[in-house]
Amino acid sequence: MSFPPLPRVTDLAHHFERALRESNISEAPYRRWNLTNVFPESMCVGILTLPIAPPLIGDCYGVRDRHNEKRTFFTPELRKDFPTCAVFAEAMQHPGVARAFGEVCNVPVEGSYLRIEYIQDLDGAWLEPHRDIKEKLFSMVVYLCTGPHAKEWGTDIYDEHKKWIGRSSAEFNSAVIFIAGPNTWHGFDKRPIIGVRRLMEINYVHPSWRDREQLSFPERPITVAS
Repeated sequence: MSFPPLPRVTDLAHHFERALRESNISEAPYRRWNLTNVFPESMCVGILTLPIAPPLIGDCYGVRDRHNEKRTFFTPELRKDFPTCAVFAEAMQHPGVARAFGEVCNVPVEGSYLRIEYIQDLDGAWLEPHRDIKEKLFSMVVYLCTGPHAKEWGTDIYDEHKKWIGRSSAEFNSAVIFIAGPNTWHGFDKRPIIGVRRLMEINYVHPSWRDREQLSFPERPITVAS
């Protein structure tokens, strides 16, 4: 018997598409789509039980790309080794999900590529206020944080002057989506992390994306055709 039992790709895709289409929109200081019940419980368990240890990083310097060798992406290798990664990536690549992203977020998804990062932050992690690059057609963060303080581990939001104005909810199995723009400042102010801050960052990226080793299907672009 394999553990955990995983949903079928089509069932996972349909569940996520429904969550996306039922999302609520926040407009200030920039547009964000807020999702709840993002994935079925079995998928969440599959991710949380992946035998991938959180990376030990002495000082992240407020960025992630300083330690690229310690980051975890759902690559072809991980898809081959772990059924959870394979099912998850196939669902995010599904034409119905791609259409939903394009229609809800009004982004040109056809011909882009799927990028999935599994993030496990330990105490001491922080991110300086920053804006995502335009090659990310959208940025989605899914919160899979557990523990008594997990709700406090959401993404910090700043105005155009980098002044802190609020924080996304880190409710378990919730998500936030935004599209990079001139005022989309966000980060993670340093605060105690008791346990592990687990997140998924999911992007569709422009075909010009240079770090092909980060892609789930580097030879298979996104399509909305069934």
